[in-house]
Amino acid sequence: MTSSRPYLVRAFNEWILDNDCTPYIVVDAGIQGVQVPTEHVANGQIVLNISPGAVRGLVVGNGALEFSARFGGVPMQVFIPLQAVMAIYAKENGEGMVFGSEPGSPDPDGTNDREGARQSGPEDRPTGRPTLKVVK
Repeated sequence: MTSSRPYLVRAFNEWILDNDCTPYIVVDAGIQGVQVPTEHVANGQIVLNISPGAVRGLVVGNGALEFSARFGGVPMQVFIPLQAVMAIYAKENGEGMVFGSEPGSPDPDGTNDREGARQSGPEDRPTGRPTLKVVK
């Protein structure tokens, strides 16, 4: 199946805007292909305001998110592969979603989920009956 992330980013962006809030995204600036203003990257991440008043030509495609914006008065075309979007939330109340890793996306150690799944054997699988635990 294709990644659900582009659909969720589009939906949360629309939901945040419909509720008169400001959508922000958290981006992993270390992912290959990310084009953001490096002077604003802190701890390998950048937080970007993607509201219509802050950006021009926002396109959330199935593979990437892109727009043009001004940073310190300097225009820049921003390109973000969707696997680099770590979260989308409303500035005003923090409501939104944090994304985990998906099959096919790189792990923090640089391996691919599917490759890791092929390498695991039956001895790596849990045995017995599955259990659920309530976390408060």
